[in-house]
Amino acid sequence: MLNKKIRNILVFGCIAAIFAAVGYWNISPERFLDKPIAHVDESEIDYYATNAHSVQFLPDGRLQYEMTSDKVEHLKASEVTLLTNPDLNMFRGTEFPWHVQSEKGEVNPDGTQVELIDSVRITRFDEKNRRTLITTTRMTVFPQQQYAQTEQPVRIDGAGGVSTGTGMKAYLKESRIHLLSNVRGQYEAR
Repeated sequence: MLNKKIRNILVFGCIAAIFAAVGYWNISPERFLDKPIAHVDESEIDYYATNAHSVQFLPDGRLQYEMTSDKVEHLKASEVTLLTNPDLNMFRGTEFPWHVQSEKGEVNPDGTQVELIDSVRITRFDEKNRRTLITTTRMTVFPQQQYAQTEQPVRIDGAGGVSTGTGMKAYLKESRIHLLSNVRGQYEAR
């Protein structure tokens, strides 16, 4: 009887030791340590290009726009593209493009919106070689809609005079510009 009890204790003891060893190897002390939280650097650039040149065409094959930039940098986390000295000609399918320039630019992830920053200049010559020049410090351009807007002070030189105002909506396809507030104009009489 005593012999059977000892044998059962030894068998159950061995089984318990095996379970304890397996449990120890599966539960390592490293599992209980705090793992460092991965931080994403919002300014990390995953690719860039220098002296970039981009051309886009309309469905009928006519030129929609042509853009050059000294440097293009793509931010990994936000998918925003940064432009240095962007220079854009928006042809709108015509031979008289809107020439858009600034010191910096930011393109949203899907490319539908371009934020132009610092020394923004938009120039257009018409069929009679008359120049229209729009200047401001910041402007948002929507290339597909051929629309631009700003809430900053704006100056428009053209048509024999100068107009200034705060805020602007520009419908580039129709060559229609609306100044939103504090509008002042000075025109030369001929």
